[in-house]
Amino acid sequence: MKRIFTAFIAVLAVLAVFGSCKPKDAGTKLVYWSMWNEAEPQGQVISRAAKAFTEETGIPVEINFNGRDIRMTLQPALDAGEVVDIFDEDIERVANTWGNYLLPLDSHINGSYPTTGGRPYHQVVNATLLNLAKQLGNGSVKNIPYQPMAYVVMYNKDLFAKAGITSLPKTWDQMLDACARLGSIGVSGFTVDDAYMACLFGYTINRIAGLDAALSMVANNDFSGSQVFRFGQIWENMAKNGYITAASAANVWPQGQINDFAAGKAAMYLNGTWLPNEIRGNAPDMKWGSFAFPAIDPSGDGITANNFGAQSFGVNKNTKYPDEAFQFIVWMTTGYWDVTLAEETIGIPVANDSKWPDALAEARVVVDNTSKRLPWAVGMEDKAEINAKIKENFARLIKGDITAYQFAEAMKR
Repeated sequence: MKRIFTAFIAVLAVLAVFGSCKPKDAGTKLVYWSMWNEAEPQGQVISRAAKAFTEETGIPVEINFNGRDIRMTLQPALDAGEVVDIFDEDIERVANTWGNYLLPLDSHINGSYPTTGGRPYHQVVNATLLNLAKQLGNGSVKNIPYQPMAYVVMYNKDLFAKAGITSLPKTWDQMLDACARLGSIGVSGFTVDDAYMACLFGYTINRIAGLDAALSMVANNDFSGSQVFRFGQIWENMAKNGYITAASAANVWPQGQINDFAAGKAAMYLNGTWLPNEIRGNAPDMKWGSFAFPAIDPSGDGITANNFGAQSFGVNKNTKYPDEAFQFIVWMTTGYWDVTLAEETIGIPVANDSKWPDALAEARVVVDNTSKRLPWAVGMEDKAEINAKIKENFARLIKGDITAYQFAEAMKR
């Protein structure tokens, strides 16, 4: 709260400047289609931020809270010419699915604004994410990241301490040692559910054989490589030793994160930095920690290869008010509202000088040391039939219905 109050005082000092940015005409209004629901913590913060923006600039912001249905509702609205000035969703979805509707923002990110302290916008926000947006935009920044995320092993610090684990696993041997220690206090190492099985498969394959091998498997629908059998051996062993909860085979999201992880039956969960916010009501006293999924084999990638990304704002190329739209984006991604969004959603801020929530302090170490970006699920969710095949056979493997060899044979088919 002290951090938010301090940031609020700082913003007050520049509100007069923001207030001087008058709209082009009396009829100026921004229409913003949001991926959030109004009742979600993100939606609540955005509502307050938009109201404050209007009070200071005189520019009304009409928010259409679509929730995740925006994936189905936005494009028909854009195609029909409906007024939509700003919209948001995952950084890759905005760039890849709706890229043809985006306004290039390269000149805007070179400008300075009240909450950037006189510096160009691109200097005050996360450069790695801005570069990702540029890559996705084929050399042009066409969407602006916010609410960053990283895919990491989230762990329960209290359970690690109780088990006597004093250093975070960086190799698979160290992971097995940690799981054995957790087992000695009656706790499983891992949990998973159907929503994240493909991610767990993809990360393990990446650590065994590397990114190119993993993506080749998906592109060619070829799961005959030795890395698939190696995966089966690893997780057959994990299941036999009780290092992954017995419930994992049948867990339907969000059962793994609530019934196993929040309940203290499992100490680790390969998941995203959004997890503390998702289960805050189920684990209000959780002491959160994060580390990169461990290295496994020399031929695979190590702990500096991780998936990271963000939600992002896009500006409709047909908007009448591009400057005002970007002004609102700056309002949301720097200063007080960037801090507030991170604090109230237990999320990652996008501005460089904004404080990360304590629950994600260790996740920052992972992000700062990531040198190779992995795609979501290392590509294993890119094709629905592959995702389904992984979930079916991984569940059978950890349940004990099939062996590692049978798992590999089933994946070949």
